[in-house]
Amino acid sequence: MAEATGTDALARAASFSAALAPRAQEFDRTERLAPDVIEEMAAAGFLGAAIPVRWGGLGLDPLAYGELTETIGKACCSTRALLTVHTSLIGETLAERGSARLKEKYLPDLAAGRRIGCFALSEPGAGSDAASVSTTYVGKGDVFVINGEKKWISFAGLADVFLVFATDSGVVSAFMVDRDADGVEVHPMSGLLGNRATHMARVSFTDVAVPKENLVAGIGAGFGFVANTALFFGRYSIAWAGVAIAQAALEQMCAYATSRVQFGVKIGAHQLVQKMVADAVSNVAAARELCRRAGRSRIERSHDAVMDTNVAKYFSSTIAQQVTSDAVQVLGGNGCWSEYPAERLFREAKILEIIEGSSQLQQILIADHGYKSFAGRYGGNLS
Repeated sequence: MAEATGTDALARAASFSAALAPRAQEFDRTERLAPDVIEEMAAAGFLGAAIPVRWGGLGLDPLAYGELTETIGKACCSTRALLTVHTSLIGETLAERGSARLKEKYLPDLAAGRRIGCFALSEPGAGSDAASVSTTYVGKGDVFVINGEKKWISFAGLADVFLVFATDSGVVSAFMVDRDADGVEVHPMSGLLGNRATHMARVSFTDVAVPKENLVAGIGAGFGFVANTALFFGRYSIAWAGVAIAQAALEQMCAYATSRVQFGVKIGAHQLVQKMVADAVSNVAAARELCRRAGRSRIERSHDAVMDTNVAKYFSSTIAQQVTSDAVQVLGGNGCWSEYPAERLFREAKILEIIEGSSQLQQILIADHGYKSFAGRYGGNLS
């Protein structure tokens, strides 16, 4: 049944993406997703793709969900970002860490797309150092009172509910906060390098009273359990996003190289162009397989799942940046023009090296893993 559901979802995603791709440029220019796109995603079940069936989702396994992410991401990065934020960072995290009461309260609506969720962790002074959040909470009677500001919050501009991280004297906890709560204000942001149609915003919280039942996973669980769980799910989705962007750039590069004529021959006949294409073909295939390995680790609940995901996210985002850069180079002047997707893909790829843990942070984590795993295996003479 799961395999059939995955197959059906991927077939729907392919049809959806074929109609979506021609609109990606419009969304990038207007800095918003059209409401009908979100409605169609909800109707197709995509917004609940990775949420368990018992809560109204499709219950796709990580491999099927990854393929779904690639399919939609190749057509439009901002539309794919809604999957990452709403489905992975919020839906999967709540299914994994939320109480039964919170799941009943939010997951059916999130899975059906009746409510949109977003992940409110980053602040003006807290990005990769997520444990240093300054937004505060204080327990008062049967509520928690939250004060502070979040920044760079994707889909905050249209979200109905926020997963908010706040601190009480260094004890970080997580809360589900409804947009219509008194004291919540949303301030749209524009002019971004990429992810322009993700309805990015700042969100301020002024004496916002949150029911104590909206605490996720207990006092003090905000960073160690909830944020780390969410970022694990988010990085997996971003890893597939890198494959999607790189694949889209590769296809455009090949189409252009086999049609554009310079000096009497198609530019694809030149060896230096062939090298860029060969590297892209090889690296995209490698990135996809790393994502699949991470997906298999998740299915098996392997202790390697987190590091496999870190490696996949680091490699695929790096490759996406390289392949899109080469695509711009192959297209020349047209690659620098917004009438061709290469320019937009180049900008979108850079974003992946920053979000859900920067490439530099991933390098530290991966290097530390390498030291622990391999230093003791060397049997030669170091002198």
